[in-house]
Amino acid sequence: MRRLPDASPSGRAITVDLEGEAIPAVEGEPVACSLIAAGESVFARSIKYHRPRGAFCFAAACSHCLMRVDGQPNVYTCRTPARAGMRLERQNAFPSAKVDLFETIDWFFPRGLDHHEMFAGVPVAEQVMAKVARQLAGLGLLPDHQAPIRPHSQILQADIAVVGGGAAGLAAARGLTERRASFFLFEREERIGGRLRRGAPLPDDPAVADEASFPAHHVMTRAHAIGLYDDEHGRFLAIVKMEPEGPRLLRVYADRFLLAPGGHPALHPFENNDLPGTYAGRAASLLLREHGVAPEAAALVGWGEELHALGRLLQAHGTQVRAVVDLRGPLPAGALPVASVGSEPKAHGLRKVTAFSFQREGGQRVKVDCDAVLVSTPTSPSFELARQGGAHVRFDAQRGLFVVEADADGRTAAPHLFVAGDITGGGTAREAAAAGARAAEAICGGRS
Repeated sequence: MRRLPDASPSGRAITVDLEGEAIPAVEGEPVACSLIAAGESVFARSIKYHRPRGAFCFAAACSHCLMRVDGQPNVYTCRTPARAGMRLERQNAFPSAKVDLFETIDWFFPRGLDHHEMFAGVPVAEQVMAKVARQLAGLGLLPDHQAPIRPHSQILQADIAVVGGGAAGLAAARGLTERRASFFLFEREERIGGRLRRGAPLPDDPAVADEASFPAHHVMTRAHAIGLYDDEHGRFLAIVKMEPEGPRLLRVYADRFLLAPGGHPALHPFENNDLPGTYAGRAASLLLREHGVAPEAAALVGWGEELHALGRLLQAHGTQVRAVVDLRGPLPAGALPVASVGSEPKAHGLRKVTAFSFQREGGQRVKVDCDAVLVSTPTSPSFELARQGGAHVRFDAQRGLFVVEADADGRTAAPHLFVAGDITGGGTAREAAAAGARAAEAICGGRS
């Protein structure tokens, strides 16, 4: 990965401290982005086998980028803005993440290690093993200092609460604004837009709405919905809003809720898919479009329109796209010349990705050199909040996803709860926007 020469940094140039080494960064960008752009691929070691770990999803949906930040363990560096002088430390390694003695566990147990049964029933040995397991268990060491006092919680009230500021949520907010409905919209990212701003663009994507087009102070960014609960005052969303003085808990009471949180990148199973240098497709497009960071040479694997759109996006910005492997086919119109239908993908490298191979359909196995493997598959719906609110969730065997059941207008089994966008199983941004618009109309009583 490298910073594009024509990229315009959104903040001032600073340095952060990585275990005593000054690393160049851009103030305000995710510190994981700073590390990747500086050539630092190993962020930590995995808990059990101590394999090297690097950032993957840039959506706080995996644990690959967790580091100790300013004495605080288990911080999502893909979500943490870079600050001058920030102290970063890698976790779960001895004496260091680059040379970790415990990685020998992976070599000694090539068929897997079940620490629950090791030496079970053997006198003394099982007691020693249990003590060792307890010592090795857990993630990170305790913080260096006491947690700061949190700001007081705040109560908000509106007729409608919308979760998600992507294509579906923004289309719904536009419809609610036109109908003069009272609503709040919560988006966990720094800016609204979702895949419209951070994904690989498709030709029919709708335009990103301007935050100023909505009622003042009713669109909140850096606000993450963590639960949907009931108390004596009614049903409310629990929102963690990141503010300058720290995270604040919001209780948002509403009569109806529209959930459009999208989904999170799935890690498709293939050999060495956990090597640093393997990224989700949407993570790669985010790094490029938002922060001007891209691979020198990349191999892409997955299926769907976004896979091929990502290949075109990277190539247009100077990345050498060495392979685009569509695991399902057929290839769509506009696919790059290096695209092919294939199977059996494999990443190669010791500490990080250095190559990628696959079996070409009807042909030989192909291997290409690259510094990144980008996995672009349909997102896995973030259904948890909807299920907590009473919606039904089912497994879609054809797509291999858990999806929220809803009618064409987004109505779920819970009368107060509507859904739209990727949470119902995916689709294009234009389809998500249309679903959000229909849900807004249904919420406001425009349909029977």
